[in-house]
Amino acid sequence: MPLWNIYHPDGIFEDDESKAALSADVTTYYTEAGLPAFYVVINYIKMSGNTTWVGGRLPSKEEPFVRITMDHIAIRLPDSDTMYRRVADRLDAIIRKHLEPKGYHWEFHVNETERRLWKINGLFPPPFRSDEEKIWFEQNKATPWEKL
Repeated sequence: MPLWNIYHPDGIFEDDESKAALSADVTTYYTEAGLPAFYVVINYIKMSGNTTWVGGRLPSKEEPFVRITMDHIAIRLPDSDTMYRRVADRLDAIIRKHLEPKGYHWEFHVNETERRLWKINGLFPPPFRSDEEKIWFEQNKATPWEKL
């Protein structure tokens, strides 16, 4: 499951249209990697007023700051600097498309969480790219399956 928490100031991501556009691009990224769409969870968390400070300063309203944290649970990347760089660049391109044209500043990081501690509706997800996960992908929901 990719879980994105997007911490944003007042006036950003307050309309469904901007949330839907970014959410669609994020979901497409993960479904193209083979994950079911329902694995993708995005929380838009408004940080009102003077809540977020960067470098000891409050960001200006003209150059607002957005902080994004991502938890990757469904897939762990191979221990390769090249692979990590490629994934970080692809994630950045998705974010950049939605924030840079508006003059927003952003920062993100990705946590890779242990898959064995993850459940959906009380079910351990099937192995990545298994026949059972393909069923979850097609049905776009968690359904009981026989654990190997």
